[in-house]
Amino acid sequence: MKSSREVKWSVGELAERFELEPHVLRHWEDKGLLEPERDSAGRRVYVEDDAYRVAVILVSKASGMSLDQIRVLVDATADGRRDALRQHLAELDRRQAELERSRHMTEHALECRAHDIATCPGFRAHVSDVVEGTRRGLPLSGVRHS
Repeated sequence: MKSSREVKWSVGELAERFELEPHVLRHWEDKGLLEPERDSAGRRVYVEDDAYRVAVILVSKASGMSLDQIRVLVDATADGRRDALRQHLAELDRRQAELERSRHMTEHALECRAHDIATCPGFRAHVSDVVEGTRRGLPLSGVRHS
């Protein structure tokens, strides 16, 4: 039996604690991410375990996980937890590669003497295959600056 001294929050109180709108917690409940207790009047009552679950959901969302992935992550009975985490790692790797490409482009633009980066011969030579449609992506390492 739970202690009567356990902290309890209403949906509004818990939402405020995490700077969320109450409808977000209700939505997460509809999606199966939260299962708050109910009081005798049927109102949601959140306890400390629910607060930790909300924190996990927020951190997981911030890392780019979908609500479906998070549901698998927080559901002790769900199959596929490791698969969902592997898929998320693959997505993080893809996003990291995109950030690296963006970083290289920004560094190139910063060092390039051309005022309009699209007129830079080194940049144009590097992206000509992308423009022609024979390749995708913009890795800019090793591009000479004009």
